[in-house]
Amino acid sequence: MSTRLAELVERLGGELVGNPDLVVTGIAPIDSADASQVTFLSNRKLRDQARSSQAAALVLSVADSEALGPAYAGSRVLTPNPYAWFARAAQHFAALNAPPVIPGIHHTAAVDPTARIAGTACIGPHVTVEAGAEVADDCVLDSGCFVGRGARIGRGTHFFANVTFHAGCEIGERGIVHSGAVIGGDGFGFANEGGAWIKIPQTGRVIIGDDVQVGASTTIDRGALSDTVIEDGVKLDNQIQIAHNCHIGANTAMAGCVGVAGSARIGRHCTFGGAAMVLGHLTIADNVHVSSGSLVSRSIHEPGQYTGFYPLAKNADWEKSAAIVRNLGSMRDKIRELEKALKELKELKVKKEEP
Repeated sequence: MSTRLAELVERLGGELVGNPDLVVTGIAPIDSADASQVTFLSNRKLRDQARSSQAAALVLSVADSEALGPAYAGSRVLTPNPYAWFARAAQHFAALNAPPVIPGIHHTAAVDPTARIAGTACIGPHVTVEAGAEVADDCVLDSGCFVGRGARIGRGTHFFANVTFHAGCEIGERGIVHSGAVIGGDGFGFANEGGAWIKIPQTGRVIIGDDVQVGASTTIDRGALSDTVIEDGVKLDNQIQIAHNCHIGANTAMAGCVGVAGSARIGRHCTFGGAAMVLGHLTIADNVHVSSGSLVSRSIHEPGQYTGFYPLAKNADWEKSAAIVRNLGSMRDKIRELEKALKELKELKVKKEEP
């Protein structure tokens, strides 16, 4: 599928400098795009590649365009955020080339008679939809998905194959949930009595807003009494664990293998690098950015970048550092003793110098 460059700019915004009638067929990286494709420049380190790019059009900022000068001969689209423009262009071409969705319920699906399935929804092979569940218009449930009793799925949401969406859970419009995700499983709640564990029934739900993406094999536990809440625009990568009663603020993004313990409350517009961990019952403010592999062990009340891990080192060096860390307590006591002795010596000297 192809489109005129002017039509693309009209749809996505920006200022077109060049041939409006140029026909483009897709997008590609800056070093491999050909004369029928669009690419982008958002990192000044790639300016040299941009100068020699064979792309039909280059999406870039005004500053980068001025820096390139006449070296790049193709058309240009000037925009403050080239990466975001490129992302929307990718969505556009993906939609043009996507296979058509055929509404209806596959004959192998098991749909309870009390479930409400919109006429434009697509229910794939071996899908189970239990009693009282609601599936809105333009939803797609791929093969093997499970939708529990009374669950609700908003308009235009897509469950890829083998998603489990347990009873009573809700997700808003335009959601994307990738294969193997489990939403609404029991939270890890037990009381200890005499060394034995007594299960606490998890009777809350998972409530997910609009435009949320959940990665493959990610799990979001239902609340113990109140709900686990994922606000609008949250993006969760693969193999993330969100424990019961957590609250994740709007437009927060988490990379793969992040773990969030129970009842943590995370603000809006936060980011978490891969394998970051958040302990339970903590509060994290809006606009907090946690580096990969960091352990958040206390609440964070101010926005900013936070890092909490020991730098990688050769094993022998790490062992030496670890030995020093283990002895910090005794070293602190010795330093205090030395400080006390030094203070006494100073006081004695002052007394001797007095007339």
